[in-house]
Amino acid sequence: MPTTLFRASMHVIAAICFLLLMLIFLNKDMPTLSMFTLEHTQAFKTIFISILLEAIPFILLGVILSSLLQTFVSEQTIRRFIPQNPILGILFACVLGILFPMCECGMIPVVRRLILKGMPVYIAVVFIVTGPIINPIVFAATFMAFRNHPSIAYSRMGLAFAVAVIIGLVLFRFIKSSPLRISRAHFSAPKAVDGHQHPSGGGFSGKLNTFFVHASDEFFEMGKYLVFGSLLTALIQIFMQRDSLLAIGQGPLSSHLFMMGFAYILSLCSTSDAFVASSFQTSFTSGSLLTFLVFGPMLDFKSTLMLLSVFKSKFVLLLSVLIAVSVLACSLLLERFT
Repeated sequence: MPTTLFRASMHVIAAICFLLLMLIFLNKDMPTLSMFTLEHTQAFKTIFISILLEAIPFILLGVILSSLLQTFVSEQTIRRFIPQNPILGILFACVLGILFPMCECGMIPVVRRLILKGMPVYIAVVFIVTGPIINPIVFAATFMAFRNHPSIAYSRMGLAFAVAVIIGLVLFRFIKSSPLRISRAHFSAPKAVDGHQHPSGGGFSGKLNTFFVHASDEFFEMGKYLVFGSLLTALIQIFMQRDSLLAIGQGPLSSHLFMMGFAYILSLCSTSDAFVASSFQTSFTSGSLLTFLVFGPMLDFKSTLMLLSVFKSKFVLLLSVLIAVSVLACSLLLERFT
């Protein structure tokens, strides 16, 4: 019952978000509240649209890859390429991130499909947390943003890898059952149209039809969480008093905690967050900047909603705690010994 209520409420909220999005694109006046000024409204439009435009191409790419995996790649093929050793499995997941440079928005649908195809959970999660960071595009963006301090770019890659190893080993040790919300049978069953089941049929045309059905279903399923997360993120950014928050970001621990919260709220793409972090070089320590650069791509508000759409709530809570503790501990250690 709670799960049904949650899904129903998400559909309603998504419809409201899509309505607001349509009003913005049509350049119509949005419903106004007393707390909204013209400046707030314009800022909301800008932030909301920018987040969506950043994420939608990666969502679309992830959905296409996910549907290709579902339609054309067998479970035996996936299992044949996955190492049995956990350390080698973690390294394999990091290499996947290098080969498929996507942000977390695009990876989540791909990872769900890989788990359903037989990939172990710990390898799939390592792919989620490292893929948005350990890839050539993000490294180049970070290097450009910190041209006067290039060690930040190398430290970001190393810190992300260390956190991934910790998370992967913990999940390998303690997670034995599937954390997915929906079973494999649900995705394997043919889709119903007008109350009737329509099998995909054989041959290439049947597989092509299955590909488009899966792609459209996943795009709209993931899209509603993306739109809702973008809406809330834009609202939080508008009303957040950044000057007062910066005042608490000067301590050795509070600066790290602040930058973690800041990264979670901003929900930036990993290819652009380095340029935001570079603007804080004179105010924050290198360690806290690394916390921002590693924690944000691994876990932010937008991706949390998308993770909840795929994984069970308890697993998302466990993963969130693991990421937060691991990033904080590793960044503090790195700052202490460098």
